[in-house]
Amino acid sequence: MSTINDSKILLTKEAIKELKEELKTLIEVKRPEVIQEIVDARAQGDLSENAEYEAAREKQGLIEDRIAEIEKTLENAQEIKTSKKDIISIGSVVTIKNKFSNQKETYSIVSTYESDPFENKISNKSPLALSLIGKSKGDVVIVEAPTKYEIEILDIK
Repeated sequence: MSTINDSKILLTKEAIKELKEELKTLIEVKRPEVIQEIVDARAQGDLSENAEYEAAREKQGLIEDRIAEIEKTLENAQEIKTSKKDIISIGSVVTIKNKFSNQKETYSIVSTYESDPFENKISNKSPLALSLIGKSKGDVVIVEAPTKYEIEILDIK
């Protein structure tokens, strides 16, 4: 497995694609729209009391901030490459069973940048992911969380 540079932002191929699409939309659609809103608001006259102008300028600032954020993220992005499908790593989709409750869950192990617990995307730095990385299907693992628990790895994708 290749060494990962700590200054890089780890992203899946899908996340990089989504960011590129969002950047394109912001630059080609949202930015021109807000510029037109500013032009239209300026045409109304007195800018000192023009709420539409102020709102458009604020919206422009938010769009420009997001463009800069995405550009910096993509500049520092390192695509996550999984080396083996039978060993868990960042980018793996893992189905586990809690040995105590018999509850089955499926998680995607992603970078901290992409994590979203509501979509079962867990950070590679989370206790669960740290317990899973490097393991294989069929392994039984103890998760080192505030309350330790045992899981069995049912499937890896």
